[in-house]
Amino acid sequence: MQPIQFALPPELEAHEPPEYRGQRRDHVRLLVIPRTGGPIVHTRFDFLGEHLHRGDLLVVNTSRTLPGLLKAHDETGQVVEVRLSHRVADNTWAALLLDGRRRVGHPGMTLDYGQGFSASVLASDPELPFLWQVRFDRCCGALLDQIYRLGLPIHYDYVPEALPLDLYQTIYAGEPGSVEMPSAGRAFSWELLFRLRRKGIDLATLSLHTGLSSTRDDALDAAHPVYPEEFEIPLSTARAVNSARRNGGKVVAVGTTVVRALETAAESDGIVAPMRGWTRLHIDAPHRLQAVDALLTGLHEPHASHLDLLSAFTDTQSLQAAYLEAIQQGYLWHEFGDMNLIY
Repeated sequence: MQPIQFALPPELEAHEPPEYRGQRRDHVRLLVIPRTGGPIVHTRFDFLGEHLHRGDLLVVNTSRTLPGLLKAHDETGQVVEVRLSHRVADNTWAALLLDGRRRVGHPGMTLDYGQGFSASVLASDPELPFLWQVRFDRCCGALLDQIYRLGLPIHYDYVPEALPLDLYQTIYAGEPGSVEMPSAGRAFSWELLFRLRRKGIDLATLSLHTGLSSTRDDALDAAHPVYPEEFEIPLSTARAVNSARRNGGKVVAVGTTVVRALETAAESDGIVAPMRGWTRLHIDAPHRLQAVDALLTGLHEPHASHLDLLSAFTDTQSLQAAYLEAIQQGYLWHEFGDMNLIY
């Protein structure tokens, strides 16, 4: 199958959140793509309820974003940028170590973050050898305290400087653990959620701690499209998903992270069980969706693995046409950009 192909003009990269552009977070644009064909709809995110139905279920990811970018000095005094990827143990994380854009790291390397906070590099990650297992000298709550004290939100070139961490959170964020924002839910406001609830559209939650979206090396990212990510689906959410589908409602995943978690936990008959563990599921066009009926997500970059996942919801031709129309209409990309509903 021919992959979706397009060039993203630099001026359509969202450099800052909508609040900095004079908008409410729920006033970003919304591109609606019907799964079964039909015209594309251009609207605004706070009109989302006009495109959902009574009995539908929104499932959101409540993982809170950590400031996952830390600066340290190695044993030679060289500055090393530490980009956390995912937790391995209570005091050990897999991390990308960079000197500028060059990957660095070796077993036994020491990392001094200042303020009496340090870590040791153990070995390369067995599944993702470009990541290093970094063991910190603090554990659990004390480690999180230090990360919050010294870290910055992970950001890429289209965001020129680190923004306050609060801007990288959804309104319903709970347990910290994501190193990049589960950004599909960022546009929700409490007012919009209350309006949806009054319409009979329910809300359920799960947690998936997102890892790095990029190593800043396109070839390496293409070779490793999916990292293992830790998730938990509570019993109440499993029941809500199963009930919605049994009663004719659609399960609307808010973000690709929610799709991966629910599809990992789904049986062949579509029944979702409560589950806690890790997912390595890569979803693309041949994947037969078991538990998720619709997707609310951002707009994804050319060649991003997320586009593979979108192709499980609609055919590549429709997706390509919608993206080209979004470019023509001036939609904004990335975590602070506009939104897309495939329903």
